[in-house]
Amino acid sequence: MVIAELSIFPTSEGASVSSYVKQAIQIIEDSGLKSVTGGMSTVIESPDLKSLFLLIEKTHQAMVERDVKRIHIDLRIDHRLDKDASVVSKLKSIGKI
Repeated sequence: MVIAELSIFPTSEGASVSSYVKQAIQIIEDSGLKSVTGGMSTVIESPDLKSLFLLIEKTHQAMVERDVKRIHIDLRIDHRLDKDASVVSKLKSIGKI
């Protein structure tokens, strides 16, 4: 399992970019991949990197299609290969569930 933290938003469209963020979140939610959205990013569980990068490409393309001039992407990935991992297992390991 690949666990990723994603933030994507345009930096060229003024002070409020919530409509762009909402659209990106909707694309993520519609993908069928498990995700949890927080105040600053969305955590996504993906079976592999290919699926994750295709999803990121879709969110990016949606902004390109809205003619933004500059897109900022923050991406952090945890790909654990020695055992199954999930957002829930990570939270359990630190006593948050």
